[in-house]
Amino acid sequence: MEPLASQIRPLSLSDYVGQKHLVGDNKPLKIAIESSHLFSFLLWGPPGVGKTTLARIYANSIDSNYHELSAVSAKKDEIKSILKLHEKSNKPTILLLDEIHRFNKAQQDFLLPYVETGKLTLIGATTENPSFEVIPALLSRCRVFIIEELKNEDMSEIINRTGADLDQKAKDWLIQMANGDARQAITMIENTLNIYKKITVETLKESLQNKYLRYDKKGEEHYNTISAYIKSMRASSADAALYYLARMIDSGEDPKFIARRMVIFASEDIGIAQPSALIYANEVFRAVETIGLPECQINLAHGTVLLAKAPKNRSACDGFFKAMKDVKDHGNLPIPMNLRNTPTKFMEEIGYGKGYEKYTKEDLLPDKLKGTKYI
Repeated sequence: MEPLASQIRPLSLSDYVGQKHLVGDNKPLKIAIESSHLFSFLLWGPPGVGKTTLARIYANSIDSNYHELSAVSAKKDEIKSILKLHEKSNKPTILLLDEIHRFNKAQQDFLLPYVETGKLTLIGATTENPSFEVIPALLSRCRVFIIEELKNEDMSEIINRTGADLDQKAKDWLIQMANGDARQAITMIENTLNIYKKITVETLKESLQNKYLRYDKKGEEHYNTISAYIKSMRASSADAALYYLARMIDSGEDPKFIARRMVIFASEDIGIAQPSALIYANEVFRAVETIGLPECQINLAHGTVLLAKAPKNRSACDGFFKAMKDVKDHGNLPIPMNLRNTPTKFMEEIGYGKGYEKYTKEDLLPDKLKGTKYI
């Protein structure tokens, strides 16, 4: 039986929910769809927010040969076969490559000439930052559209479209649980109806207990496990961190995803308590890139234990975001005259750079923030 999420998937932009910054009036993707404008692009955003649906609606607006592949399992030969199938066609060939971040550099290099020559129009969908996961040459030939988490009102509308009978209390609980992931909400409704035939907060909770029997690299368990891993390292619990690391590796998680979080953790949580942790974390990331699985799991284990046992100091990270709040609250406050650049004689004459001392103990913040401490 066709899954409920597939049954109610929108086929046109008029039925699409959310992403008004892209598909609202006079917004870029709406204009592209209405004008059948052909170009390659990437859709970057969390799971269950309509990336695949939007790609299909776009492709349907163009008379094209449309194909979908997942980068998790796709091979070069499959792409070659698609191109060969349509080599004599006058229609453009559009490929939606889901989880494009799972393609390695060599695989992405293979795509490049086809995208460059227009033989292939690429739509890449990813939950990871394309700046890190897509090679620069390919990235430069694609526009990047950021797909946002669905708002509560969007989630409410999608839940209504399922036709499920549930009261406001159950709907509110479901919206909070799904956290902007429409696919998760729809699947929860389907699972609950299949098991309990009735939707209440209680039956939704019971269904949730039975739902995640396997690790879903797009779904909630993916985020739960990486969260448990980070929080275990933060608590200096090396044993728990190793367990969650093993769980991710055993489930097929991308080791670069784990290594990237380690690099972030080294600065965010360890910081100035052990500055060399960032060097170690970067070396683990490099080992993962150059060695790959299965051997790089040893590098990940080494780095995990080191980061978990390292002393912690969040002052640099927390201080930065305090400073960022002041920037947002106060705007561009005037920089003290003695700190200003003096590229011309005139600027020097009017006081730019006057009184500057290299190793002063003077408070160098703008006047309005004098005395503020961030760390």
